Amino acid sequence: MSVAINGFDGSPAPVDVQATAAAIAANIARVIEGKPEAIELGLIALLAEGHLLIEDIPGVGKTTFAKAIARSIDCTVRRVQFTPDLMPSDLTGVSVFNSLTSDFDFKPGPVFANVVIGDEINRASPKTQSALLECMEERQVTVDGRTFTLEAPFFVVATQNPIDMEGTYPLPEAQRDRFMLRVSMGYPTHNAEIAMLSEHAAADPMADLGPVCDAETMRRLIRATRDIFVADSLKAYAVDIAVATRRSPHVKLGASPRASLQLLRAAKARAAVRGRGHVLPDDLQAMTIPVLAHRILLSSSGAAAGVTTSTLLSTLLNAVPIPTQVNSVNSVNPVNTGGVGALPAARSQTAGAPDYQVG
Repeated sequence: MSVAINGFDGSPAPVDVQATAAAIAANIARVIEGKPEAIELGLIALLAEGHLLIEDIPGVGKTTFAKAIARSIDCTVRRVQFTPDLMPSDLTGVSVFNSLTSDFDFKPGPVFANVVIGDEINRASPKTQSALLECMEERQVTVDGRTFTLEAPFFVVATQNPIDMEGTYPLPEAQRDRFMLRVSMGYPTHNAEIAMLSEHAAADPMADLGPVCDAETMRRLIRATRDIFVADSLKAYAVDIAVATRRSPHVKLGASPRASLQLLRAAKARAAVRGRGHVLPDDLQAMTIPVLAHRILLSSSGAAAGVTTSTLLSTLLNAVPIPTQVNSVNSVNPVNTGGVGALPAARSQTAGAPDYQVG
């Protein structure tokens, strides 16, 4: 089953989210061996208008993964190597005096791109890290009292080393909350590492990696993802999960309302990538740890008990009642399954979508 939608200009040519996402994933998989889950999470963050944080030890492919995502889209890409001496103006831009006009000209920084790769973001000072807050949340930059809107799509994919490694500055809570998903690459499997040695030892794996779609196609994919249907009971389920983190005695700082919204958006993107026009409880459950684990702060009792945010969320998921399907909504007109014709309107995404209740 696939989800399709008209372009913004009303043209009849639809965009098949599932097929396009699969093509992008296959393109990334050419250089990232044996990590389909991480690749899917990267696509989900992109389609859900979120941002991606890739955290792991050096040498497992964090930067390669980020570059592969960027190269799969024909759009503007800028990369920033975060260092302790990096200043906020190095990211956002600076006003330079023009002696010919006796005025200040704004020189935009690297955040003025569709995809911004922030390499080793936690090696920069908290002051510089915070320069991304407005960009990531509001899609705009304010410099010297002037506000500049960033072009859509705007996607930040940042890499960082574990916080216990030398020379790192932990991301502030507000900065972590701006990242929709956190992904850990992990070591490749034995066979995947052998394949990597065979294919990449003699040549740069990125050299032949080209774009799969352009920025306009990506905007249409994002538009289609926004229109994925979510039953009211599943919205309540997302809130129940967030509330459970706030009430846990092992948690000092629970999931924020922004986290609930990001969880819902990620679930919609997962449904779109998997060819559905509606969200299932499985989508919310699958996205809970990637979306919430990096936002939660454990209490001293939780840390003393050896609890991790991932294990805590798994326990909470088992405790929160799961909505069960009771009927289908508007089942007369099924969701487009061929990916050939365009859906006539966003409301068509509800066709055949199940309704749920708790208990």
